[in-house]
Amino acid sequence: MELWDALDCKGQKLGYTLVRGTEIPQGVCHAVVCTLVRHIGGDFLLMQRDLNKETYPGCFEATAGGSVKAGETLFAAAKRELYEETGIVSDIYFPLDAIVATQKHTIYHTYLCVTDCDKSSVTLQDGETISYKWLSFDEFKAFCASDDCIKSQITDFGKYYRSIGIM
Repeated sequence: MELWDALDCKGQKLGYTLVRGTEIPQGVCHAVVCTLVRHIGGDFLLMQRDLNKETYPGCFEATAGGSVKAGETLFAAAKRELYEETGIVSDIYFPLDAIVATQKHTIYHTYLCVTDCDKSSVTLQDGETISYKWLSFDEFKAFCASDDCIKSQITDFGKYYRSIGIM
């Protein structure tokens, strides 16, 4: 059973937990972290979602992420999720944005992780990811403009994409 801290729409803890898979009351949210990975050489990591995922099966996405567990900090959750989904360990994270999606009862906290990992050392998480690829800046820019890109990621990382000239 996965537990999440119940949050108001400003991200303040409400003093109780939510159980994954149960109905979340109106006006209550939980936190999710999403991490974009950029290698120190400039390439961006894309992970291919498992074919059995409920949303966007088989699509490549520019983030690793998931729900923040009860009592866990955002930074700890970002590090944990990145490691679980890619095997990458890094302490270099830059917060990009926080997006409140009240209809989804979710506050998405987006980060940029910069890593010097061996690009061939990326690992896959059973049931989550089935492949990966590194894209140069120009390839990543073309990917973001294509129909293959999950459009919510453009929204999630819009400020960052604009700051580095993708949009």
